[in-house]
Amino acid sequence: MTKPVAPDVDCEQLHPGLIVSDIVAAADFYTQKLGFKLAFTWGEPPTMAGVNLGHVQLFLEKGTPNPKGCTVYFVVGDADKLHEFQRTNGVEIVVPPEDRDYGLRDYTVRDLHGYHLAFGHRVNVASPPLKIERVDVPVRLEKRLAALLHDLAEHKRMSLDSCLEEILLHTCDQFSRREGLKALERGEGVPSPHTKETLKYIQGLKKKHGIDYDSHASYRLVEE
Repeated sequence: MTKPVAPDVDCEQLHPGLIVSDIVAAADFYTQKLGFKLAFTWGEPPTMAGVNLGHVQLFLEKGTPNPKGCTVYFVVGDADKLHEFQRTNGVEIVVPPEDRDYGLRDYTVRDLHGYHLAFGHRVNVASPPLKIERVDVPVRLEKRLAALLHDLAEHKRMSLDSCLEEILLHTCDQFSRREGLKALERGEGVPSPHTKETLKYIQGLKKKHGIDYDSHASYRLVEE
């Protein structure tokens, strides 16, 4: 008998579900203490609710909680900022924030019904040094872009050289048209060396320095 071959299936969304004894209390805890946003409640009285953290929606379903052996992991833009918010709100921190060998800085909390929730953001994992030779390259930048670059490098705790190298290396990354179209459909844009949190910060820098043009302007910049 021929073994069936698994189909190539695209999964667009993932909705973890947790069984809780009190929908209203659980939804309040997630929104008031953990920083989620209430998406919906269903039923009167509610027997189900949805709470969002960024683009991820978590379902809360009424029943008998069974937290044993269950952990839900969220990759976020800034785990330290979220940790401070939750800690200040009296949330029980089971595992404090720390950089892990698997490339994330994360921590774990316990929710109202005993479920473990982990939150982490990506960090650079130590890897063997790559010996290089740097050369001086005469560069002149548009004044406002130069100011943004200085602020961005400081924000990322990088030198100007390293920041430019990072941007250039990501520019050279291979990215197929099919993958690019899917990313655009999901609102993710194209490959970037920056996290969503840093991209938001960059938008603030653009306003700070009065940059009112997009990437297409690179073909129109003329030095006075």
